[in-house]
Amino acid sequence: MSKNIAIIGSGFSALSASCYLAKQGHKVTIFEKNSTIGGRCRQFKKDGFTFDIGPSWYWMPDIFDKFFADFGKKTSDYYQLDKLSPAYKIFFKDENITIGDTLDKICTEFERIEPGSSIPLKKFIKKAGDNYNIAINKVVLKPGVSPLELITPETAMRVDQFFKTISSEVRKNFKNPKLISTLEFPVLFLGAKPNKTPSFYSFMNFADFGLGTWHPKGGMYQIVLAMSSLAKSLGVIIKTDSNVSKIDVVNKSVSSITVNNNKLSFDVVLSGADYHHTETLLDINHKQYSEKYWSKKTFAPSSLLFYIGFDKKLDNIQHHNLFFDTNFESHAEDIYDDPKWPSNPLFYANFPSKTDLTMAPEGYETGFFLIPIAPGIKDTLEIRAKYLNIILNRFEKLTNQSVKNNIIFKESFCVNDFIKDYNSYKGNAYGMANTLLQTAFLRPKLKSKKLDNLYFTGQLTVPGPGVPPALISGKLVAQLINKYHNK
Repeated sequence: MSKNIAIIGSGFSALSASCYLAKQGHKVTIFEKNSTIGGRCRQFKKDGFTFDIGPSWYWMPDIFDKFFADFGKKTSDYYQLDKLSPAYKIFFKDENITIGDTLDKICTEFERIEPGSSIPLKKFIKKAGDNYNIAINKVVLKPGVSPLELITPETAMRVDQFFKTISSEVRKNFKNPKLISTLEFPVLFLGAKPNKTPSFYSFMNFADFGLGTWHPKGGMYQIVLAMSSLAKSLGVIIKTDSNVSKIDVVNKSVSSITVNNNKLSFDVVLSGADYHHTETLLDINHKQYSEKYWSKKTFAPSSLLFYIGFDKKLDNIQHHNLFFDTNFESHAEDIYDDPKWPSNPLFYANFPSKTDLTMAPEGYETGFFLIPIAPGIKDTLEIRAKYLNIILNRFEKLTNQSVKNNIIFKESFCVNDFIKDYNSYKGNAYGMANTLLQTAFLRPKLKSKKLDNLYFTGQLTVPGPGVPPALISGKLVAQLINKYHNK
């Protein structure tokens, strides 16, 4: 039977769920508090420059393909996808590593750094590929209801990989610190330190070296536009500037939500907004998780972001660039162990206009800079300016060029903005980290334990942080809703 379903938020997981629910025959309305859709994946345009405000890496193209295929569509029906060659560049103090678009090219680069290292690399990526197949086709497709979901013939054979860490696995096979940093980098997308992340998550290395890094022409926001176009074609109604301020309950069921001070009734409510924030919209006796619960969880980092328009083309850079010229472990400690502003931050720089000329005016460059930081730390304009100067000084030195005098404009985004724009818990950028004790059934639930028609989706629940997992999260919660409410 068709149900009237409200979805709070319009990020990837919410858009994904809306499509699946509409396909199942339900009436679906999305309420987005901001003026544009996309959640953290919004777009900023100024003076001919185009910036993806949030996600900028397109990994796991198969997940996007599967999503659109579920509706008889292809990604190419909506946007042009190009494989980046090279995938990205890593800057160390004394040399650079370029990650090519094939494993053979990457092996050649590893051999240059550490002779003989291509042999263990191929074995490592083969194992990572096996893990990827199990993770994507088995583990992440489960709704996180029971620990038994993790037990399959394949995972039983790899149970040790849930108790070993990525860091130990990498360091067992590689000795060069640059190669170690290169191989430990992908799990940062999972929001935790490599020495806290189960080695089973090496499937992220396969996503990197095996499947490659891609770019949708026009930027990541093209995915949002594609999903919203699909949703609307299925009958989904999307309302922006629609803030949900209260979730009302009668007899252990959500009876209505308050949108822009108007009470609206629905059969089912699904929140793709921040999980912690959503529970603040409930009376305290209907919350599943206490403030103490959230405070004890390991959250992925927040970020200090800069969006900069340059009046010239920049040299010696690629589309994606990682600056690992400072100590990785020290920066990680400043995020996770003793939260504070890092003394010597690693940072990431993205120049989409290097490969996509639509992202900047001719002869100019679009620059996106990101410093991972601890969530919840003090955020001021003075601190932001200080760190922009720090990274631009290092950027100029490492890329052997002057850029400060070529800045047309700059905008920033940090902890305070994540809280204001996304109601993000402590201003985190990526959700809850995928540590061993925060995996699968140990994450906050898709279905409320206290209310029979309230559901959640997104990076604080199953399966975890990242854009591809968000698409899967939307599918999983839609299946649960259909299971319990399609009568």
